[in-house]
Amino acid sequence: MKKELIDELFQKFEAACYRLEDIECWSARELQVILGYADWRNFLHAIDKAKNACESAGEKVEHHFVDVNKMVELGSGSQRRIDDMALTRYACYLIAQNGDPTKKPEIAFAQTYFAFQTRKQELIEQRLLDRDRVSAREKLSKTENKLSGIIYERGVNEQGFAVIRSEGDKALFGGRNTHDMKRTLAVPDGRPLADFLPTLTIKAKDFAAELTSHNVVDKNLQGQNAIQREHVDNNLAVRKILQERGVQPEALPPAEDVRKVERRLKSDDKKALKKPDKIKKLPPEHL
Repeated sequence: MKKELIDELFQKFEAACYRLEDIECWSARELQVILGYADWRNFLHAIDKAKNACESAGEKVEHHFVDVNKMVELGSGSQRRIDDMALTRYACYLIAQNGDPTKKPEIAFAQTYFAFQTRKQELIEQRLLDRDRVSAREKLSKTENKLSGIIYERGVNEQGFAVIRSEGDKALFGGRNTHDMKRTLAVPDGRPLADFLPTLTIKAKDFAAELTSHNVVDKNLQGQNAIQREHVDNNLAVRKILQERGVQPEALPPAEDVRKVERRLKSDDKKALKKPDKIKKLPPEHL
């Protein structure tokens, strides 16, 4: 996610926050717009799912989803009272968790924004980067599994796939195969190279593997030699793109173990669900 979009979304979520009973709250009507829901009724469906999740977690729905009224300006200059809902941080987090972060960057941002009790932009930015890297690693695993299945049907066994992948790495990393790169980045024995690569390189490997999957089928390639040449060519093409943008993939420093990053994200999510702030009594003027 680009920093400009992070800045924009951060400001929108901050502006929509207000305090009720000294508890941070967000207007459902405003959150609907920020999260990209065009229709209020559709957003109510997302809220209903979040209420169910809230109840399943043992929390009282009325402490986090509070019906209120809101005055809105009409085109004539007059005002009209509409139904709204005061949502706690916990309620907003549950709503965001029911959305699809791969289709809406607003959802991805919200999942991180409401997972933190602190509203510090730099922490949110780092967590978004961590989530992006974990997602990229998961995507690469799926792509490689798909490629493995495709080439298995074309006469290549598991050992052959390992050779193809290593030769692809050799093309991507300027002559350094998988073993060489694991030694360069001090990857522990028995761990995949990709677990210690930066996000850019993970996505580069994923793109090359996707190209290979497509072309193996499209060109009806058979056997290890033909598929290996195809995979090497695709990695060379991806390397060329990176070099044209000033990136030498073999020179990039190792990244934090992606498993540790994933555990940290899961821990943050669990903390977001523990002892959330509650609205226990609504002032009469908000009813």
